[in-house]
Amino acid sequence: MATDYDAPRKSEDDNNESIEALKARRPDNAGSIDSEDADNPSSFDLPGADLSNVELDVVVLPPQDDEFTCMSCFLVKHRSQLDHDGADGPICRDCAA
Repeated sequence: MATDYDAPRKSEDDNNESIEALKARRPDNAGSIDSEDADNPSSFDLPGADLSNVELDVVVLPPQDDEFTCMSCFLVKHRSQLDHDGADGPICRDCAA
């Protein structure tokens, strides 16, 4: 969102609304969960849930000809990001800076 720097600023008197007044204006649905949520129609997972029965299919590609692994940050980068070959191996531009 763009900021209009020419607009008059709010004074301290405008910001003196109490916490209680703000809480009263806020709808009291923070603790409720909408069971008809369109983003997650089946269910939701709580942190720390047991996911031991879930199998993940991951495709691991071998290193490509135009890639290298930076020996400082250990990220796979494109050859265009190569800064130099150090004593330990290739170093990317981000780590060389």
